[in-house]
Amino acid sequence: MRILLLFLAAVALAAPSYAESGPIPVASQPVAELDRVDAIILGLVEGITEFLPISSTGHLIIANQVLGLESEVPLTDQAGNPLWHKAPTAQNPQGVPLTLKLAADTYTVVIQIGAILAIVLLYRQALVSMLWGLMGRDSNGARLLRNVVCAFVPVAVVGLIFSKMIEKHLFSIGTVIIGLVGGSILMIWVERWRWRRAGVSDGRKEPADLYATEAIKIGFIQCLALWPGTSRSMVTILGGYLAGLNPARAAEFSFLVGLPVLGGAALLKGWRSGGAMIEIFGWSNVLLGIAVAAISAAIAVKFLVGFLTRLGLVAFAVYRILLASVIAAYFYL
Repeated sequence: MRILLLFLAAVALAAPSYAESGPIPVASQPVAELDRVDAIILGLVEGITEFLPISSTGHLIIANQVLGLESEVPLTDQAGNPLWHKAPTAQNPQGVPLTLKLAADTYTVVIQIGAILAIVLLYRQALVSMLWGLMGRDSNGARLLRNVVCAFVPVAVVGLIFSKMIEKHLFSIGTVIIGLVGGSILMIWVERWRWRRAGVSDGRKEPADLYATEAIKIGFIQCLALWPGTSRSMVTILGGYLAGLNPARAAEFSFLVGLPVLGGAALLKGWRSGGAMIEIFGWSNVLLGIAVAAISAAIAVKFLVGFLTRLGLVAFAVYRILLASVIAAYFYL
């Protein structure tokens, strides 16, 4: 709950920066283009897909398309005055109007806070261990914290540098299809490699046992997930496989690395356009999406660990290829 309150405070603080460029006509109530059913659907899609190796971003882009949340028509208040994300200035006379797509794109990132809450609850012992490690009281926790940081830094740096370009050019159905298929091929190849080495390792290696260099390599592999449709969870699990972790431990490390990655993305997006999202959708739908995402993510995480231990990644690869085929047929035929 404290994490949620801190995040919402950060979004609220974004409002002044969002209004810096001039007076902004404000609607007397939220535009409410997102109804409760849409909020629940998006929360379920985010929670179920965030930690499964099937790409939450890809599924959310598709969900936004199906729900009709991709409109870029400028919105107005009840009096017909334009609503601005960035009001016109001498340097930018056209300004940046509020649109449904801008709010929906922000919403699908912000509700990741629900997935974060699920991991905090399920893996609280590992988080406490890292906290003790930070204070020098748990050597195992200190190594785990070091590895999480090493895996986080590469994707954070690359993501910050290219985030605006990615949002502008890669958030489309076509890129999602490419990411789904390409990720499936990679999954099958690495899974076959793991099965060939099944007798080489006893599978007892823990995330804290990784060398810092191995964690950094996982971080660079994670950068592949910046392409929509690839899946951050998938590439991190594959990186764990290559570093010698068994499926359950690779998934656990993926979840822990996901905390700063998802939290950073949600805070950055909330800071940039959180005020616009609240202006259009209102607080209640945002909180509803976060709550649904938290519950569904907790269930999905429990399912994933057991499934990977028994059957591995191939079934998810097949699902991704089938999904890509359905999407291509639906949108292009």
